[in-house]
Amino acid sequence: MGPIIERLVVRDYRDDDYEKVMILWEETGLGGRIRGDDSEVIRESLRLGGKLLVAELNDGTIVGTSWMTFDGRRIHLHHVGVLPAYQRQGIGRLLSVESIRFAKEKNVQIKLEVHRENAAAISLYRSLGFHYLGDYDVYIIRNYSH
Repeated sequence: MGPIIERLVVRDYRDDDYEKVMILWEETGLGGRIRGDDSEVIRESLRLGGKLLVAELNDGTIVGTSWMTFDGRRIHLHHVGVLPAYQRQGIGRLLSVESIRFAKEKNVQIKLEVHRENAAAISLYRSLGFHYLGDYDVYIIRNYSH
């Protein structure tokens, strides 16, 4: 069958990709409905200048994503993930390179967060030119019920 990359296309997200993308994000621990990543949030982030890329096999299987949101100043790279069965085959790199290309086209900085124990992702991002920002801790409020 040859390398997986030869059977893959990276394209823009479409609304009908939503369920497949949710499965991927849930299987990879990147998010999903439980974190508020619903179809309206995705649609609004795209309207505001972001982009969501999907890596799709020629049989229609979505095996990877890269979601970029735009705050008017920089691109925030989120949800770069590949289904476990397809990892370590260059898909994450391909999605990351396309994400960097998008930020370059917008002529803005690109920023991401990665878990400190995710050595493979850190190695990938460093190889693509990302630099550790410093000794910052990241805080978030996900639920305003308290």
